[in-house]
Amino acid sequence: MLSENNGVLHIDGISVEKIAEDYGTPCYVMSEDHIRSVCKLYKGAFDKFYEGKGMPLYASKAFSACEIYRIVNEEGFGVDVVSGGELYTALKAGFPASKIYFHGNNKTSDELKMAVECGVGRIVVDNKEELHMLNKIAGKHGKVAEISFRIKPGIDAHTHDFIKTGQIDSKFGVALENGEAFDIIQEASALNNVKVVGIHCHIGSQIFDSDPFELAAEVMLNFANEVRSKLGITITELNLGGGFGIKYIAEHNPKAYDEYMRLVFAKVKAVCEEKDFPLPFILVEPGRSVVAESGITLYTVGSVKEIKDVRTYVSVDGGMNDNPRYALYKAPYSADIATKLGQPKDKIVTIAGRACESGDLIQEDIALQDPKAGDILVVYATGAYNYSMASNYNRVPRPPVIMTNNGKARVIIKRETYEDIIKNDVL
Repeated sequence: MLSENNGVLHIDGISVEKIAEDYGTPCYVMSEDHIRSVCKLYKGAFDKFYEGKGMPLYASKAFSACEIYRIVNEEGFGVDVVSGGELYTALKAGFPASKIYFHGNNKTSDELKMAVECGVGRIVVDNKEELHMLNKIAGKHGKVAEISFRIKPGIDAHTHDFIKTGQIDSKFGVALENGEAFDIIQEASALNNVKVVGIHCHIGSQIFDSDPFELAAEVMLNFANEVRSKLGITITELNLGGGFGIKYIAEHNPKAYDEYMRLVFAKVKAVCEEKDFPLPFILVEPGRSVVAESGITLYTVGSVKEIKDVRTYVSVDGGMNDNPRYALYKAPYSADIATKLGQPKDKIVTIAGRACESGDLIQEDIALQDPKAGDILVVYATGAYNYSMASNYNRVPRPPVIMTNNGKARVIIKRETYEDIIKNDVL
């Protein structure tokens, strides 16, 4: 995907200088080849280690766009969506509604109505209020909605506090420890317009160890066995969520994604054999791991401001508008001057954005090749949670997304214009 030619970074055989010249900066660039190769790893793991009895779901929140839905559909994925906007985008892209799983901790009645009307495959119910609202909506449409419940399995995945979701103190789902999970399934079993088919958990993000995933599988299957023995309901789908770590910086060392799957599937089989529980249909929800390392962001350096004995600021034409993750939780990234790859990285700098905020930084105290105004700077592994979290703060238009494949580049999301920014203003 990424290569060097005469000191210049290339993506899928295309010089980033050429991309910057043709499409301007800042811009996001994503490798279709890399996305498809990761999809094949996940899909192949199901076939190889679990007899194909399951499906990976692409987690749309990482990057939602018509083109990504087309790609993952061709690779045999389903998708999970967490809003009406993501659902609408997937449907507009022609994604089969039956392979869409609708998540979210506070779905609106309009979103649930939309999901029921289009016939999404599963609605992952978060709480009792949502359960009863969905039951009422499905009844009005003469349908029985097939549902899963989001369960908090009580597992600390040792990630950043902002991205841990499996512990009891979380806004998502119902907990095992206090009996909420059992109670809500029992309550659902008495309703006429929903059918419980699955349980779901998501323990966090950027997890490098397989142990938390294996433990989550064991905890969830033990709960499914309890539901079967006490309520006579056999859970047929087990959704273990996502959270598989990726390599943002050199120190990160994630497992191969198919290795995660091999270990988790082995644990599922062992627990099911021990409990004499029928093997469930397994779902996982990779998002970041599908698109993050497939993407880079290109910027143009505007100024290099050296403050003697303090620090050197390298200011670029983007920043927290197109990548807010460092401002939010000090997310680490690696970067280069994209046309000086052969030169030593002996300048310690802080990469600053253009927003009118002191906290608008992309990285602090990072080593770069000698930066100069006009240089093209690349930040790696920006395919996830960059475009999807981008904003128009300071009324800055959002960058385009360029997809590369086999030496060719194409626009999949256009650069916004000033006219786009004011189109909803009432003049």
